Amino acid sequence: MERQRLRPQVILLGLVSLLNDSASEMIYPLLPVFLTSTLGATPLIVGIIEGTADALSSILKLAAGWLSDHLPRRKPLIVGGYALATISRAWISVAGRWPSVLSARLLDRTGKGIRSAPRDAMIADVTPLESRGKAFGFHRALDHTGAVVGPLLAILFLNAMHLPMRTVFMIAVIPGAIGVVLLLIALKEVSRVGPAPSPAGAAEGGGATLSPPFYYALACIALFSLANSSDVYLLLQAHAAGVATGMLPVLWAAHHVIKSLFSTQAGARSDTMDRRNQLALGWAIYALIYLAFPFARSMWLFVVLFVVYSIPFTLTEGAERAWIGDLVPAELRGRSFGLYYLATGLFVLAGTAIFGVLYQSVSPRAAFFTGAGIALAAALAVIAGKGRTMPQPAAR
Repeated sequence: MERQRLRPQVILLGLVSLLNDSASEMIYPLLPVFLTSTLGATPLIVGIIEGTADALSSILKLAAGWLSDHLPRRKPLIVGGYALATISRAWISVAGRWPSVLSARLLDRTGKGIRSAPRDAMIADVTPLESRGKAFGFHRALDHTGAVVGPLLAILFLNAMHLPMRTVFMIAVIPGAIGVVLLLIALKEVSRVGPAPSPAGAAEGGGATLSPPFYYALACIALFSLANSSDVYLLLQAHAAGVATGMLPVLWAAHHVIKSLFSTQAGARSDTMDRRNQLALGWAIYALIYLAFPFARSMWLFVVLFVVYSIPFTLTEGAERAWIGDLVPAELRGRSFGLYYLATGLFVLAGTAIFGVLYQSVSPRAAFFTGAGIALAAALAVIAGKGRTMPQPAAR
């Protein structure tokens, strides 16, 4: 059907995400080595840089989402966010000391914070309810494709062409810059019926507000985010199970290949069924896989589990964003996605801290079992709250 076709804006934003992630993933795996071996930073400084950058990004996503609802166009925030990320890569390539890299990473995460919520709100703006899962699944698929292409390009430049890391960082500017130019030229924004009323005006004058079903959905997603700790612990567990260090990037790439191949279909599937059932299924599968990880003593069993580990994210990443878009009025979409990113970012950070403490102080099994229990609780919460979270299609 015509209404189920992906809109040009969705295709363009997906392509730009592929280009930007290719550029980002050319740099990100190399950055800790560059900081410690070339610029003399300590591991603690590396952690501070990444933690500070991610915290800034989470806060800005909420602010930018709110702002995009009050501006006549979301496009300037989207283009500006991607442009800042491109500038940050050029800055890293010429950095002479680690504080310069800290500044560049803050600029990169500022760009991510500025663009993420307005971009997702635009995808929801142009996509009908019945194909919203497919649209967000498509975007996630191309995002994961970039996460595969970037490291492969880095390996090509470093190992086959023997280029210095700084040169690779400068090359990474090119795909990001192409993406910014494409957005400037080709991104056409649909007209919206003016900016949303201020929060005060909404409360006093009966304007649009975020509903209890939205907050219930956000709470369920945040609860799962508490279980979704950093995958660095999975890589540590992989090494303990016998996976060679040189094979870890290959394992990581395979994980993203599965996501890139099937995220669009999984998102489209959520358009033909109750999205909440698909989310509950994905989170339950996540819980089962987490329960199995501590028992993977052989390398091959761990490899199988790690590849299967991509399935719950394939099922849920597009469906989560579509569910959020289903529950809010059009004039509050930016704010709603900002809250979504803030909640997931903070709860993933908290979950990672909890997992790390359990992993180090108790046992890996205790950490994985706790994560599995929280994920299962999130799945049950979605099912239990189905009567409270009926989709409320927003007027467009």
